[in-house]
Amino acid sequence: MQFQEFNLDPRILAGIQTLGWEQPTPIQEQAIPRALEGRDVMGLARTGTGKTAAFLLPILQRLATGHRGRVRALIVAPTRELAEQIHQQAVALCRPLNLRSLSIYGGVNINPQTRALKAGVDIVVACPGRLLDHLGQRNVNLEHVEVLVLDEADRMFDMGFLPDVRKIVKYLPVKRQTLLFSATMPSEVRHLIAEIQRDPITLQVGTLKPTSTVAHALYPVVAHLKTPLLLALLKNTGAGSVLVFTKTKHRAKRVGEQLVKLGHKAASLQGNLSQNRRQEALDGFRNGTYTVLVATDIAARGIDISQISHVINYDVPDTVDAYTHRIGRTGRLERTGDAFTFVTSEDTAMVRDIERTLGEPIARKTLEGFDYKAQPSAGAPEFRADRRPQGRSGGSGAGNRHDRRAKAAAPQGFRTNLSRTSSR
Repeated sequence: MQFQEFNLDPRILAGIQTLGWEQPTPIQEQAIPRALEGRDVMGLARTGTGKTAAFLLPILQRLATGHRGRVRALIVAPTRELAEQIHQQAVALCRPLNLRSLSIYGGVNINPQTRALKAGVDIVVACPGRLLDHLGQRNVNLEHVEVLVLDEADRMFDMGFLPDVRKIVKYLPVKRQTLLFSATMPSEVRHLIAEIQRDPITLQVGTLKPTSTVAHALYPVVAHLKTPLLLALLKNTGAGSVLVFTKTKHRAKRVGEQLVKLGHKAASLQGNLSQNRRQEALDGFRNGTYTVLVATDIAARGIDISQISHVINYDVPDTVDAYTHRIGRTGRLERTGDAFTFVTSEDTAMVRDIERTLGEPIARKTLEGFDYKAQPSAGAPEFRADRRPQGRSGGSGAGNRHDRRAKAAAPQGFRTNLSRTSSR
């Protein structure tokens, strides 16, 4: 199938050509015709399947005619990075139509956003908190919105944004089209669908299990050897672009700094960074300035880089859904990728849940030549458990698991399962 078969405005097709999109992905093939009909759509598809175009193209077809300079489409995203990614694609597609898109999120000066809103825009791509700020200051009028999009609705829930979303919806016309996209379907998202959509058609592409183009492996290791094992894997795998996930922003910063000191082209992406530094880290990872990016789950939302070769879970995530989202950063668009997860004896329950979702055991591996019995080096800072409040769970799991210093040379829960194989 080709994009021309959707009977889109020729100017939209010109924008598609500019972006280099050759043919629709499965979620685009299913969602675009339904959205063009004006139907409310609930789209279920994993990360990296082209969901952005699935809602942008129908929006632009609607906005190609009609009044200019007032907000007719609102797209709500959970993170700054995702909002900016959507906005950049919208800008490229809007240009031939003489339409204007604006991204709205916190962490940057509100005044330029206010001026742009008053000057008039057609599409707003926003994070909930900053959008509510503008609504409270009466900087934006949503009375003319024809299409509402909620992207990554499951992460909206994970991050506690659903109350904000409900507040935003009250500013919108009752008569509108609502498109909602999510990689998973927790019960809270089902409740939201019932509240804000009218007779939605549900479209699901593939299963909601982690992508089949990713090879999974578990690396049992004691907590204080995680960083040495990470360094050894980076040296031995010959990996390209590597995305490393940690449980907290403090650990992301610490691991990133250690990698830089040892000569790796690395950066960290976490919530304490300014927006400019966050964008610099993302751009550098995208263009190859950095080959390793250390990030938290929340900070990594919105990363749309198809060439990531490896995802390494430095810390096991708190939920199966989080694991799915993490490893969805590699093996994208039918490319292959690897997902390595460091596990301690405390992670047994979560590993069991992940394997149940995958439907098969994950191979346990050790790295040939690595000293798994090494003690913390003299003078080195002790591996400390990062502290963070108990968060909401977006899927099955056993909640937070803080790392503690291990006393044994190998995690007891995995001693009998180790297979002596080298990392690829």
